[in-house]
Amino acid sequence: MLKIGICGVGSFSEAFIPLFKAHPLVSEVVLADLLPDRLAHVAAKYGIKRTLPSHDSLCQSDVDAIAIFAQRHLHGPLTIQALRAGKHVYCAVPIASTLEEIADVVKVVEETQLIYMNGETCYYYPHTIYCRDRFKQGDFGHFVYGEAAYLHDMSHGFYQAFQHSGGADWKKVAGFPPMFYPTHSTSMIISVTGQRMTQVSCLGYRDRHEDGIFTEGGNLWSNPYSNQTALLRSSDGGMVRINEFRRVGWWGRSSSNPVSIFGTKGSFEENSGGQYWTELAHNQIVDLSELLHCARNHIPKEDEHLHEVLQKDFNSLFSPIHPVHRLPESFQGLRNGHLGSHQFLVDDFVKSVFTGKLPPVNVWEAAKYCAPGLVAHESALREGVMMDIPDFGDAPEGWELLNPDQPLEA
Repeated sequence: MLKIGICGVGSFSEAFIPLFKAHPLVSEVVLADLLPDRLAHVAAKYGIKRTLPSHDSLCQSDVDAIAIFAQRHLHGPLTIQALRAGKHVYCAVPIASTLEEIADVVKVVEETQLIYMNGETCYYYPHTIYCRDRFKQGDFGHFVYGEAAYLHDMSHGFYQAFQHSGGADWKKVAGFPPMFYPTHSTSMIISVTGQRMTQVSCLGYRDRHEDGIFTEGGNLWSNPYSNQTALLRSSDGGMVRINEFRRVGWWGRSSSNPVSIFGTKGSFEENSGGQYWTELAHNQIVDLSELLHCARNHIPKEDEHLHEVLQKDFNSLFSPIHPVHRLPESFQGLRNGHLGSHQFLVDDFVKSVFTGKLPPVNVWEAAKYCAPGLVAHESALREGVMMDIPDFGDAPEGWELLNPDQPLEA
């Protein structure tokens, strides 16, 4: 049985605390946060008996693993600290905010042989699962082109979220370069094809909004771009376009993370109107909207103050394509979120720590998802110059991958 520490108890963390607590392989959940009042409130709300005042104290405690839900620009240093303290790590995306931090996380995992898992929700989005399954079956043929996006306007809950976590200086953090947070987009293509991105050229849209968040000197990165578009080459010779937009008049029926993947034999297309499969061999278009639709959960009272987009993100159920049979019975009736992904992510991590096997979104996959965006931002600052993306390698052949469908007992 495992003891799990939670670093950061903000709104996103609250969507996961009940799941870690309910997992049959977890004996205790310990919470840590720098804000005493928030920490006490969340602990009482979920019946957590033990709390700690900081990440430092969590690293010094007897927990076996730490789940990090702190501000995104802190993920790299907090992860490295936890791993060096001998703790397995689950970390919300992205893995880090610099290439050097990514390299350090990979190095420490290789040295310690501890489990690191990135909490990339899009890995378990219905359309990603569908495309991954069909790609493995050869239905796409060779990969030709993919396009993916994270279309999330600041007014759709981001102001609220950054103000909640950033305090008085929230604007300095809210100006996080869009391409520093590319993993919702890149993961949907990389996890389907199994390839990595090798080169990137990126352009940025200089923001014009009066709030001054995305301006040179207005944030920690002196980042002027609210929207960025990248064109990438993948290691199999394919082409990829990624859009990371934070000022955009868009509303999709399925999610703010649309993806389309085109192969030599078949293609999947998604837009604001729906999701479709088409192929060379048959003159037809298959509407997948019903198959990939996630039921919506009841919005709990504590989430009523959130923007509609965030309410939906934190309270979605499953689609018909989700492999719910593999989840613990103790998860039934509990909150889920981000198109049915939360419960699968928690289950993957706990099973990985318990067995010592690599989770699907391990440190090498996380590096593949994040690094293209970091290089893309540098390209945008240089007006789109084509740049190479470093290769952080693959998981060692001797480190067995977890089969999440295999049942485990405590």
